[in-house]
Amino acid sequence: MPLSPRSPRLLAGLLGGSALLHFTRPRPFDAIVPRVLPGKPRAWTYLSGAVELGLAAAVAAPRTRRTGALLAAGFFAAVLPANIQMARDWDNRPTPLRAAAYARIPLQAPLVVWALNVGRDARG
Repeated sequence: MPLSPRSPRLLAGLLGGSALLHFTRPRPFDAIVPRVLPGKPRAWTYLSGAVELGLAAAVAAPRTRRTGALLAAGFFAAVLPANIQMARDWDNRPTPLRAAAYARIPLQAPLVVWALNVGRDARG
């Protein structure tokens, strides 16, 4: 069953919106950069924001949509360690915040599936 024609635009919007947040409100993203990564967290925050911006553009353009969506699926899987890091670091936060942090972990799966479906449908 084909996705709605709006689905690629929504995915591009999600990626673009997240990219914008990486540049305008980087501190929360800095805090969840896994400590095993070399360098400063802010560099990783800006790098991931730039990647999301590129993915948003690729998904938005019909000519590059398939590749962009497949790369977005890989990106969503690759940021899973940051979500796990956030959940572990927020163990001392109030219950609603802890719950939100832990809820992010399984929510990566639907994002991966969504991006894969956009890529599949872009083949025509």
